[in-house]
Amino acid sequence: MTEILQMIKEMLGYQFIVRSLIVGVLVALCAALLGVSLVLKRYSMIGDGLSHVGFGALALSAALNAEPLTVSIPIVMAAAFLLLRLSENSKIKGDAAIALISTGALAVGVVIISQTTGMNTDVNNYMFGSILAMTGTDVKISVFFTIAVLVLFVVFYNKIFAVTFDENYARATGVHAGLYNTIIALLTSVVIVVGMRMTGALLISSLIIFPALTSMRLCRKWLTVTICSAVVSVVCFASGVVCSYIFAAPTGASVVIANIIMFGLFSLVARVRKAG
Repeated sequence: MTEILQMIKEMLGYQFIVRSLIVGVLVALCAALLGVSLVLKRYSMIGDGLSHVGFGALALSAALNAEPLTVSIPIVMAAAFLLLRLSENSKIKGDAAIALISTGALAVGVVIISQTTGMNTDVNNYMFGSILAMTGTDVKISVFFTIAVLVLFVVFYNKIFAVTFDENYARATGVHAGLYNTIIALLTSVVIVVGMRMTGALLISSLIIFPALTSMRLCRKWLTVTICSAVVSVVCFASGVVCSYIFAAPTGASVVIANIIMFGLFSLVARVRKAG
C-alpha cells in the first residue's frame, strides 16, 4: 500500500499528468452525464461520428498552425448541428447521417495531413490521444468549456430528462424538443473535442457509452443512473491514468480497458443479484 501511495505521489509530481487529470476528470464527468441521455435516445454513436469530425478539425488546425481547440470546437459544434438537421429534415436518418459526416471528415483530415505535415506521429496522437499533447492553454480552454457544459446540463436538467424519456409527450406539454436535442448535441461536441486530445478520435466515444451502459446494469432510475454513471466514469479515468503510468501503456486505451473491466464487474453483480 505504501509503495502504491509513493508511486501516485511521484506521478503527481509531473505537471503534464496533473494537467491531464484535471481536464480528464472534468471530461469524464461531462461525457458520463450526456452519455446517459444519448444511450437512452439510441443516439450514442453521435460521439463516434463527431470524433471523426474532430480529427479532421485537428488536422486543419495543424495545417493552419492555429490553436487546436479554438479551431476544432466551432467546427465540431457546426457538424453536430448539421447532423441533427440532416436526421430531422431529410431522408438521411440516424446512423446513415453519422456515417456520411464522420467518414467524409475523416477523409478530409487524412488528405490535409498528408499534404501538409505528413503522415507522421501526429496522426497517432490524433487517433489514439496523448496526455503530452495538453498544453497550458489547452487546459485553460478545456476547463472553461467543461465547466460550462456542467452548468448548462444542470440548468437544463429537467428538459433534458423530458426529451430523453418521451420526446412526443415533451412536445405536447410545450417543451421545445428540437432546441434541447440541439443543446445535447452541441454539449456533446464540446466534450468530444476536449476529450479526444487525451483519448484520441477512435476511443473518445467510449467515455460516453461505457459509463452509461455500466450504471444501467444495476440502476433503474434516471437520477441514480446519472449519478452512478458520473462516479464510474471518473473512477475509470483516474484508474486508467494510474495504470498507464505504472505499466507505461497508452492512456486512452488504459481508460477504455478500465471501463470494460467495470462493465464486466457490474454485469456480474447484476447477474448474481438476479439469480439470488
